[in-house]
Amino acid sequence: MYDDILVPTDGSACAAAAVEEAIGHANTHDARLHVLYVVDESRVPAEEQPELYDALEAEGEEAIADARTRAKAADVTSIRAAIGAGAPHQVILDYADDNGIDLIVMGTHGRSGFERALLGSVTERVLRTADQPVLTVREREETA
Repeated sequence: MYDDILVPTDGSACAAAAVEEAIGHANTHDARLHVLYVVDESRVPAEEQPELYDALEAEGEEAIADARTRAKAADVTSIRAAIGAGAPHQVILDYADDNGIDLIVMGTHGRSGFERALLGSVTERVLRTADQPVLTVREREETA
């Protein structure tokens, strides 16, 4: 059913839950897993803050490496990874369109009300505007 699955990650626990879900779907459907990290240029313009931008790219490389390790451990053999820059929701949508993505898997913190309105939500923007199906995965709560 799915040949190409995209999971954007920022290395957070929320994104890790989405990575695990995407890996499960990649296994089930023998699909290629695409892992994407986006540097939000609206918050960190490369030309104005090159050191911070470079640090965020390095953070992205670490998040992607972690996702690759998890995918390989789960026997997902076809993995593509990329680091993009720009408005996160738009980079995700463009990547999905340009790479024939069949399913986008994204984490969500489950915020609502004022907190969601104040902070905005990349996941919500992708969910509302993507041509592909979007599976949202809520961050797993720690159990004692």
